[in-house]
Amino acid sequence: MSAHDFIDQEVKSSDVVLFMKGTPQFPQCGFSGQVVQILDHVGVPFKGINVLQSDELRQGIKEYANWPTIPQLYVKGEFVGGCDIVREMFQAGELVPFLEEKGVALGDRAVG
Repeated sequence: MSAHDFIDQEVKSSDVVLFMKGTPQFPQCGFSGQVVQILDHVGVPFKGINVLQSDELRQGIKEYANWPTIPQLYVKGEFVGGCDIVREMFQAGELVPFLEEKGVALGDRAVG
């Protein structure tokens, strides 16, 4: 299976997928860590995929969305963006409504 096919399958088989450096439990870069914190804060279950596992995957994800940086967040098969975009959506109060609009079930989220 090519990296593109693997990415395509992951993006389409999970509601929320984060391609990141490291894992949700142990992010390997600050930007990946910020997105994990935001997703955890809003209570959205997501699948983290460590792009450091393979050079082919790390390069492939950049080509898949034509987006040069990692992390990359996908919701219901749609590319949302990287750390800056996710952070801006969160700070503007747009992230939760966006997830709800997409039909993503949110768990108990912190208030504040």
